[in-house]
Amino acid sequence: MARPEFDPWVRGILRCPIGRHELIDVTDEQGEPALQCAEDCEGPGRRRRYPWRGGIPVLLADDAVVVTVAD
Repeated sequence: MARPEFDPWVRGILRCPIGRHELIDVTDEQGEPALQCAEDCEGPGRRRRYPWRGGIPVLLADDAVVVTVAD
C-alpha cells in the first residue's frame, strides 16, 4: 500500500493523541505504512505506532500498537 501524500502543513500537525509527540513515517512488520511517535510514549524505549487504513492514518489509542525501539 502506498503512503498517501499530504500537504506539509497537514503532515506537520499530526500528533500522537496520547503523548502529543510528533509522528514519523515507518513501515510495520507486514511492510505496511504506519506512523510512530518520535519520542518515548509508553515508557523508556517504547513508542506507539498507528496504522493506516484506506489511505487514512488511524490515530486512535485503542488501535495503536506499543513497540520497543532501540536508540
